[in-house]
Amino acid sequence: MSSDLIIDVTPSEIVIALQENKKLVELSRERSGAKFAVGDIYLGKVKKTMPSLNAAFIDVGYSKDAFLHYLDLGPQFATLNKFLRIASSRKNKVSSISRIQSEPDIDKEGKINELLKVGQKILVQVAKEPISTKGPRLTSEISIAGRNLVLMPFSDKISVSQKIRTNEEKSRLKKLVQSIKPRKYGVIIRTVAEGKKVAELDQELRRLVDKWETIFNKLRKVQAPSLVIGEIDRTTALLRDIYHPDFNSIIVNDQSAFDEVADYIGSIQPDKRKIVKYYKGRQSIFEHYGIEKQIKASFGKTVSFKDGAYLIVEHTEAFHVIDVNSGNRARAGNDQESNALEVNLAACDEIARQLRLRDMGGIIVIDFIDMHVATNRQKVNDYMREVMANDRTKHNILPLSKFCLMQITRQRVRPEEKVETAEVCPTCNGTGKIVPSVLFADDIDGKVRYALRELNKKKLQLKVHPYVAAYLTKGFKSKRNQWFFKYLKWVDIESNSAYSFLEYHFYDESQEEIIL
Repeated sequence: MSSDLIIDVTPSEIVIALQENKKLVELSRERSGAKFAVGDIYLGKVKKTMPSLNAAFIDVGYSKDAFLHYLDLGPQFATLNKFLRIASSRKNKVSSISRIQSEPDIDKEGKINELLKVGQKILVQVAKEPISTKGPRLTSEISIAGRNLVLMPFSDKISVSQKIRTNEEKSRLKKLVQSIKPRKYGVIIRTVAEGKKVAELDQELRRLVDKWETIFNKLRKVQAPSLVIGEIDRTTALLRDIYHPDFNSIIVNDQSAFDEVADYIGSIQPDKRKIVKYYKGRQSIFEHYGIEKQIKASFGKTVSFKDGAYLIVEHTEAFHVIDVNSGNRARAGNDQESNALEVNLAACDEIARQLRLRDMGGIIVIDFIDMHVATNRQKVNDYMREVMANDRTKHNILPLSKFCLMQITRQRVRPEEKVETAEVCPTCNGTGKIVPSVLFADDIDGKVRYALRELNKKKLQLKVHPYVAAYLTKGFKSKRNQWFFKYLKWVDIESNSAYSFLEYHFYDESQEEIIL
């Protein structure tokens, strides 16, 4: 399976598109200056304890207080609290947690108000990003993720990924890590560590320990609430989790992001650094590589997938519902049961892709086309498990019922990816009233004049729908040529199929949008 990563960097956000066999399977957005990402470690302050929920609300600087349940405190919470007191002290001379005496594990059946008091400082990590009206979900069981290993301060356990199949390899990795692991640290060995040498694992482990122990100096200086250790940016975090040797290319349209990604790939696999490419084209990177078209086709309420069959995707507050429909599809010579099985198996591929693409979490209910033969229902159930095996997000698939309903639970750690595919009516702009369409070109003409003469812009870029771009640029007497002879300045016209028919935007030489 070939994979390509296409990264679109703009002043306001970074959008990351992952393609497998040229088909879009994941889309991730990171706002510039975004906070409270999964993995960020904060020094927070207890705002309120809720004995009825056995939980507490923690102030980490977000507009809504974050939620911390007693079960998310972790067994070593008492040791973590002791570490926080020592590290925050200005007289502290300790620089390694190996010197801190461990406290007994907390009681699994304990109460939150026995351990936390209002106003108390607490070290927490974001386990789930803010979603809808809810604040972040927190944990005090701290972990620092690397590519091959996950470091767990204050724990002495070594765990190995269940996806590593052979017991010999599990045993080898466990012995290697046991020989290099510092005291008072636990380690989770990730799947990609399979076959790795001790030198590579030791280098990464030292880097993770150093990252954690920088906290000693930071905690003396910061006041709660404050970010103490930030997770790496989402681009590098995604690469850390999904990169494999079958990657064909990683294409970036920003020089600094290109350098960062190239350095990261070079650090883990030097011979693959050349797959990182810098895109210099004038056209939008997503437009050039066909991502924009795939986004339009893949999001929305109705998604077509094979020979007229389609999915209906509905979102509610509590869960998501996916309905499988055969449409007008019917194979001559096949009975209803065979057709239903064929459509349902094809739907499994598209549903697995949609879950990853939209990052749908919580409860997902799928209404497959009715099948009366139990073996056919089992085939669909088995195939869904097979195609979901590539999904890195934790999930659980329940057996298909006799009514052909399937329930899937999928962990939700960040807001679902939503893309509005329905376009505003290009004639009335959603108002229900229209203005003469012949005035559209005059409207653009007036704004070009204002930008070039009144605002005195040296360069001007106009982004429009491809049909409008063709009208403005076609022929020697085109609108663009008329503007050049009139203002002696060139207007760069770029087409973007993501725009609605009469939508347009102006940008200056710094790629800042000009609001006219």
